[in-house]
Amino acid sequence: MKQVLIVGASRGIGLELVRQYRADGDAVTATARSDDGLARLQALGARLALMCSRMGSIGLRTSTAGWLYRASKAALNSVLKDASLVLAGRAVCVALHPGWVRTDMGGADAALAVADSVAGMRRTLAGLLDADNGGFFGHDGRRLDW
Repeated sequence: MKQVLIVGASRGIGLELVRQYRADGDAVTATARSDDGLARLQALGARLALMCSRMGSIGLRTSTAGWLYRASKAALNSVLKDASLVLAGRAVCVALHPGWVRTDMGGADAALAVADSVAGMRRTLAGLLDADNGGFFGHDGRRLDW
């Protein structure tokens, strides 16, 4: 069982990450910005994050904020550096592009179902190596150019 932290999990991709990791039996701690989002997370059995320092060793941390994959390389490198300092033990920090996903942000015409995008991102995360640190990958595992 992994300890997973998902930042920005009130809906869309973040909520689906919680769903899938919980379905696999992983312990998930998640954040949301609204009472409705927090209720959805609790219904899935996720713990609600109050303070990162109280969660112990995190095996996987994701940040699903929509701006992250649109950030400049310099801004993203800063985020990745900060994230790697937060993680205990081995840390490979990468940016994942979820693809064009049918969420509130992506719209009904988007090419990918949320569940398919998240399943692909999880496969990509599971296969990362130390050499992938700082990389940018699509939901399907393809290395993308910055």
